[in-house]
Amino acid sequence: MLTIDTLAGGKRLSTQELLTAISEALAAGETEFHILASGQHDIGGPLWHPEGKSLRFTVTNPGQRVGSMCMPGTEVIVEGSSSADVGWLNAGGRIVVKGDGGDTTAHCAAGGSIYIGGRAGTRSGSLMKHDPLYAPPEFWVLKRCGSFSFEFMSGGIAVVCGVDVEEGESVLGDRSCMGMVGGVVYVRGPLLGVSAKDVKVRALEAEDIDYLSSHMEDFLQSVERKELQAELTQWDEWRKIVPLTYEERPKKVESHLFDFRANEWVPGGIFSDVVKDDFSVVALVTNGVMRQRVPQWENARFAAPCQFNCPASIPSQDRFNLLRDGKVGEAYRLVLEYTPFPGSVCGSVCPNLCMDDCTRGQIDLSAQIGALGRYSRKVTLPQATQKTGKAVAVIGGGVAGLTAAWELVRQGHDVTVFESDAKMGGKMEQAIPRSRLAAEVLEAEVARVASLGVTYRNNETVDAAKFAQLRKQYDGVVVATGGHVSKVIPWPGSERLVKGLEFLKAVNSGQKPKIGKKVVVIGCGNAGMDVAIGAYEMGAEEVTCIDVAKPAAFEKEIEHVEELGGVLLWPAVTQEITAEGLRLTDGRLLAADTVIISIGEVPDLSFLPAELPQERGFLKVGPAGKLADGLYTAGDTIRPGLLVDAIGTAREAAKALHAELTGEAYAAKEKVALPQSRLSTEYFERCQSGQVPQAKEDYLRCISCGTCRDCHMCEKSCPEKAISREIQEDGSFAYVSDDSRCIGCGVCAGICPCGIWSMHPNNAPLPCN
Repeated sequence: MLTIDTLAGGKRLSTQELLTAISEALAAGETEFHILASGQHDIGGPLWHPEGKSLRFTVTNPGQRVGSMCMPGTEVIVEGSSSADVGWLNAGGRIVVKGDGGDTTAHCAAGGSIYIGGRAGTRSGSLMKHDPLYAPPEFWVLKRCGSFSFEFMSGGIAVVCGVDVEEGESVLGDRSCMGMVGGVVYVRGPLLGVSAKDVKVRALEAEDIDYLSSHMEDFLQSVERKELQAELTQWDEWRKIVPLTYEERPKKVESHLFDFRANEWVPGGIFSDVVKDDFSVVALVTNGVMRQRVPQWENARFAAPCQFNCPASIPSQDRFNLLRDGKVGEAYRLVLEYTPFPGSVCGSVCPNLCMDDCTRGQIDLSAQIGALGRYSRKVTLPQATQKTGKAVAVIGGGVAGLTAAWELVRQGHDVTVFESDAKMGGKMEQAIPRSRLAAEVLEAEVARVASLGVTYRNNETVDAAKFAQLRKQYDGVVVATGGHVSKVIPWPGSERLVKGLEFLKAVNSGQKPKIGKKVVVIGCGNAGMDVAIGAYEMGAEEVTCIDVAKPAAFEKEIEHVEELGGVLLWPAVTQEITAEGLRLTDGRLLAADTVIISIGEVPDLSFLPAELPQERGFLKVGPAGKLADGLYTAGDTIRPGLLVDAIGTAREAAKALHAELTGEAYAAKEKVALPQSRLSTEYFERCQSGQVPQAKEDYLRCISCGTCRDCHMCEKSCPEKAISREIQEDGSFAYVSDDSRCIGCGVCAGICPCGIWSMHPNNAPLPCN
């Protein structure tokens, strides 16, 4: 037996500390406990042994709720008295209190037995209940109960022995058995104030005596009062209390409210001077215009967390839904409506912001959206069949320029991309390490853009004169030249610095730039991590990356560098660059053969007209990147960002330019995030939980936030059969609610796992006479 003294060492254990100690001992295999309590609560339940063994607690001086929610196989013995809520919600345990039990003893008990060797307080036995699949709960009291005992009792057996009760004092207190509808109470001694409108008092029958005889000895022995056996088995002193049947209960006198309203209160009704009152009464549950709320199926009204977080607004939940329906080709083509680089960006170098707040991540792991993109890298699309007759020039063949070209050529425009480099791809081609972005993946996706009819003009630098020519020659121009001018701070010795972007371009072009064995990289952003990786590829043995603040690079990029042996140091403020390396303002010298700076780039805007507004070295734009009529920009010319940011701005710029060229109205679609509170994730907690399939099969785990997965749960759960699934003219489906059946209960909204149904106030006009 394990003894726990809650006042050992002069310090009282808190309830939480005591319960934690019991749980730890239980997990270690302990089955018997001697608790020297000092008012701690909840001792004795709900607990169970890991091997199913019985548990026994001997307790002195407990606080409230001793044995609360006690489980089968647990025995709790209280030496002396206890305070309130003994055996509250007892679910099968055996609880013995050798003294008094306090208020609300056996409250809501549903199983097991509770023995009280003294008095039980106010509202003891209230709300006892009996599940017919299990034995009824038993509640025995040696002396008497306080007022309101057995209030709203609906099942179980109670025995009040009436020992040591003064003459004329009710053993059940005042107003006992109020609202009692089930169970039986055996009593011995005087009764006063028992609710005659709810119960009746009867003499014992043979089966009642059999029950009391078979249990009395165990009760008296448990509370250590065996000497009372002969006194308490005089059965003619006992009675039983049982609830009245429905037929026996007094009926209310029917009131004639209609007559009162129509004739006595105000003749013709209280509003008879302004409206004819039909005296109809709106029921609590009703349909049609009298409902308080109206359900509405709002499929795709809200953006899923993945779509909302993606700068390109890719609806990955729609891709997973198509895969779920077996429409594999359609699913892989869908992403090409939003980006031409599902393999290069989404599947290779993107930090996948879409996965950060994926609802599935709250259950196990986020859906594998990044990996899903790689399945679309070889998908092809046909060329546009309808031509607009408009021509567009795109300046810059990076991710923003090619995305704009991709969007415009699919709309039927003739598109030409002008790129100063020998290859298309921008920084994807020139700066990102091949270990992060395979050359064959990028080449295939650049070729796919060209396959739709986009003309590539490589090795063509656009200067001011060329730009003016393009503005005259083409109906529209998109500037997407990116940021290629490295930022350099003029520290002493800054002439020794190697510019990070130029270094990466040299690495990717195969020039194998020479660097020393020890390299220091200034800047711990994602580009700085790329520089560190490039340094190792060029033969560096030690690479230290420094920054003035916490590294801004994404965790997986930092982990890659650290796996190669790189060290990140921050906060570290540069003072000067010397022949020995880099000296910090705190006096430390970081020995280095080569120091590379990678703190960002700004765009070269020298070829643009001076009247175009700029702010801090970037273009200042209107909606969708508009600079002037027929002139738009996207990507790093507006602000530095991720590749997916450039894709998002380029797509909007292309859509706006298309609308302008074709005389259509254009307004960017506002994204509204789906409130997490609308989802019922319980539906998914067992769906593939802990099992992560291949990305193309992750539709098994995708929650389809905000987009109907056609699970029929609303239709099957509607209590009024008001919801039906209808096929629309375009072949799609919709769930609709029949106003004549719907009562506005909200079950559809509450059970929908994807948050599709909304409940709106019923603003329908009421019928007027």
